[in-house]
Amino acid sequence: MKILVGYKRVVDFNVRIQVKPDGSGVVTDGVKLSPNPFDEIALEEALRLREKGIAEEVVVVAIAPADAQPHLRNGLAMGANRAIHIVSDGPVQPLTAARALLKLIEKEQPGLVLLGKQAIDDDANQTGQMLAALWQRPQATFASELAIDGQVARVTREVDAGLETIEIDLPAVVTTDLRLNEPRFIKLPDIMKARSKPLETLPLSDLGVEPGDFIAAGQHEPPPARARGVMVDDVAGLVDALKQRGLV
Repeated sequence: MKILVGYKRVVDFNVRIQVKPDGSGVVTDGVKLSPNPFDEIALEEALRLREKGIAEEVVVVAIAPADAQPHLRNGLAMGANRAIHIVSDGPVQPLTAARALLKLIEKEQPGLVLLGKQAIDDDANQTGQMLAALWQRPQATFASELAIDGQVARVTREVDAGLETIEIDLPAVVTTDLRLNEPRFIKLPDIMKARSKPLETLPLSDLGVEPGDFIAAGQHEPPPARARGVMVDDVAGLVDALKQRGLV
């Protein structure tokens, strides 16, 4: 079985986000970019399935600008067999990403598609669901446990009420949650090996997919500064302060 893994590049989660002076977005020039944490979990799960003998090949896919090849080499160093770089200069919204991934699925014929449940830059949580609908195949989202038995995947999902276990037929789309696994560290020898692994590059237009802004973002604003705290001498002073604010 072949596993296709979405591997998005985002602003590193440790970076303090700054809004552009004109409010048109966030500053990305000169900031650290890293793999989306949920996508790293998806890749780790694909590698574990290959190590168990369930899968034979793991392919990482990124839809990103031309300078994103080091990002894909990171996925190859982690253990993927090969990478596909769909070049798109502008931002790609979930529906466009799902359409591009569908074209790759038609070409690659994977038995399983693993995606992070969401990307930490937009938190859209839409691409996996849209891809499954376009592909007309089953989906299992928010996976915290995954087991493959022949052509059936048993997935434990994290839902509002707790945990839910479902079975879906393969091929299918599974989106990964934080508790599924702990991604492995990349070692220096693996980084060196990644340089010789295949990395295919193709423009988004070659897939017959046109980027479209289906959701228009308005003005971006930083969160308001937190108000300075108030010191009180005793419990009575605390109660008085709360009363003045109408909280008690």
